[in-house]
Amino acid sequence: MAKSKNETRKNNFFEKFANAATKFTGSSVAFIAATAIVIIWAVTGPLFNYSETWQLVINTGTTIITFLMVFLIQKAQNKDGKAIQLKLNELIAAQQGASNRMVDIEDLSEKELDQLHKFYVTIATLAKKEADIHCSHSIDVAKELNEMKLKSNKHFKHHDNESARSKS
Repeated sequence: MAKSKNETRKNNFFEKFANAATKFTGSSVAFIAATAIVIIWAVTGPLFNYSETWQLVINTGTTIITFLMVFLIQKAQNKDGKAIQLKLNELIAAQQGASNRMVDIEDLSEKELDQLHKFYVTIATLAKKEADIHCSHSIDVAKELNEMKLKSNKHFKHHDNESARSKS
C-alpha cells in the first residue's frame, strides 16, 4: 500500500523535527540553557517564598520535558540501531567466509541466539589454544590480508606500496 503525499510530508516533517531536536538537545547550548533555567528558578525562590507553586513550576516543566525526551531518545536509538545493523549486515554480506545466516539475526528467538552464542564461545575457546596473538595478528599478516583483499576485489584500486615508499 503506497503512502499518500500528505503522509509522506508528515513523516518527513517529523523525521526532520526529530533529527533537529535530537541534535539540539545533545548540544552544549541546550545544556547551558537548561542549567540557566534551573539557576533562574533557584534564584527566584526567595521572591516566591519557596512556595508550592514555585516548586510545581520546575517539577511540571522537568516532568513534561523528560516525558517527551524519552520518546525522542528512543526514536534516535532505534534509527541508530537500524543503521548499525545495516552496516553489520553489509560487512557480513561482503565477507567471503562469513555466514549470511548472521544477517538479520536480531529477529531470532532468545534460544536461537543462545545457540549461536555457544558456537562463537567454542570458536573463541579454540582460538585461545592457537599460537600467540603476535603470530596471528602481526603487521606482516595485516599487510598480506590487505593485499589479498585488493587483488580479489576489482572495486579497490591497487596502489603499489613500494613505489609510494620510494617517492618519500
